[in-house]
Amino acid sequence: MDGSALLDLLLPALRSPLGALAFVPLYALWVTLLLPGVWASMLAGALYGTWWGSLIVFVGACLGAEAAFLLGRTWMRNWARRRLAVVPKLLAIEQAVSREGLKLVLLTRLSPAFPFSLLNFAYGLSEVSLRDYSIGLIGILPGTILFCGLGALAGDVARFGEVLSGEADAGTWALRIGGLLATVASVWLAGKAAQRALGNRDA
Repeated sequence: MDGSALLDLLLPALRSPLGALAFVPLYALWVTLLLPGVWASMLAGALYGTWWGSLIVFVGACLGAEAAFLLGRTWMRNWARRRLAVVPKLLAIEQAVSREGLKLVLLTRLSPAFPFSLLNFAYGLSEVSLRDYSIGLIGILPGTILFCGLGALAGDVARFGEVLSGEADAGTWALRIGGLLATVASVWLAGKAAQRALGNRDA
């Protein structure tokens, strides 16, 4: 079976309700294995749309983040320490979050300067409570919605010819693109604010 035939079988399965449920633990595993979540988030957006995709990704990302946090705090603590030794910025975050807890967790989640997967292990090495760490995961929502929105838009690009031919409502497309641009602006502003706040702490 060639790749395109396999894809033709997998996509309808993933689009089903059971496929959506299966996507959650798959995304969690993806995060735990330190793989970049951007492409998986965009795939979720293309498969399930912006809002359902965002919900699925958020749940999966939270599960994977919790698993990485607990692994970094227990069985994989020495491995995590060696892995983060080459990223001084994350080691500094580990020390700072032990002092400041929830506020710093939220700020680093909003800032695009910190890799999501490695950050989970850094928090595991810190003294931050599981409660504050879990609440801080709310900070990934803006980026989650953004990447799922990009994926949903990319999934519809093939149908853009319907707009040009008058078979689809151009106003609906304009609203979707406008909403996506507003989300990009919001994520950018939130990230800049978070970086400024983190910079003030370093000063």
